[in-house]
Amino acid sequence: MAAVIPELGRAQRLVVKIGSALLVDDKGLRAEWLKALCDDVAAARARGTDVVLVSSGAIALGRKVLELPAGPLRVEQAQAAAAVGQIRLARAYEEALAPHGVKTAQLLVTLDDTTDRRRYLNSRATMQTLLGMGVVPIVNENDTVATDEIRFGDNDRLAAQIAVTCGADQLLLLSDVDGLYTANPKTDPTARHLPVVEQITPEIEAMGGDPISGLSKGGMKTKLMAARTAVAGGCAMAIAEGSVLNPLNAVATGARVTWFLPDTDPHVARKRWIAAMKPKGEVWVDAGAAQALRGGKSLLPAGVTSVSGRFGRGDPVVVLDGQGGTLASGLVRYSSTEANAIAGHRSDEIEKILGYPGRAALIHRDDMAI
Repeated sequence: MAAVIPELGRAQRLVVKIGSALLVDDKGLRAEWLKALCDDVAAARARGTDVVLVSSGAIALGRKVLELPAGPLRVEQAQAAAAVGQIRLARAYEEALAPHGVKTAQLLVTLDDTTDRRRYLNSRATMQTLLGMGVVPIVNENDTVATDEIRFGDNDRLAAQIAVTCGADQLLLLSDVDGLYTANPKTDPTARHLPVVEQITPEIEAMGGDPISGLSKGGMKTKLMAARTAVAGGCAMAIAEGSVLNPLNAVATGARVTWFLPDTDPHVARKRWIAAMKPKGEVWVDAGAAQALRGGKSLLPAGVTSVSGRFGRGDPVVVLDGQGGTLASGLVRYSSTEANAIAGHRSDEIEKILGYPGRAALIHRDDMAI
């Protein structure tokens, strides 16, 4: 059976990674290119596609403003350049998308924000809310505070993690190459382009090379690492040459790329991930809540009869019916102490009980595997 190649124009939620070398050149920001990219983003939004941009360029912009010398920067210099460049980068996207009536938001993250479950849930909730409001999030690593221990180090892998976090079905890495080759095409004339990769084998991984551009951190190795993360999360990923104007339209209309194919969709992949977790507690529910869960609803506190175990917000728990049968596994939105306090109560009573407004659902359906 032939593989089904994704179509960019049919993406429901698209994450686009923009490399520094595409956005910034020797003269500074490539304003014409950015405007054309944002024209594409607005067109995708008009088709009903949610778009998240993971953009490099803050340090490259900041170092020009600060007139820092060429070559590697000391950590404190890079962080200073990032602080200066981030505000300019966010403003550039805002000004390029505003004429289309598209609002933007800036999200700065570190590796800790995706490996810590509570921070992960906070990031996911924020992105889901922004996308639901029609906002285009502009994501970058928080270089002003990140240390080596909490860094991604490249935006290829960051983009893949963001794609999984927000449940994207397609990820597009805009780079200085038009896909994966059997060898480096700049040094090997026999290198062959691979339009589709159905499985990332050791042979495929061996094709990774070093960065070609002086501004870019991520070589093909980091892109293959990103592909592994993306496809495991049910997200198709493409590598495309992005220096042309309107690069999204170019990909949508047949430009040469390499697609990495997942074996499932983001929704199913997330459910598998949740189901595989070891639960840290149990939540018992009444018959009405059990029926609602089987019908695809979220678990509200009113349907909870008891809570056992010790867990924090974002931890996995198992949901049991009155006879002790397993109904679901899920990521809980309250700690065990909070869950015990609000069990059996309506959602509009949460603020009075806890002293602060909380989320209506104890476990949201998106964070639950039946």
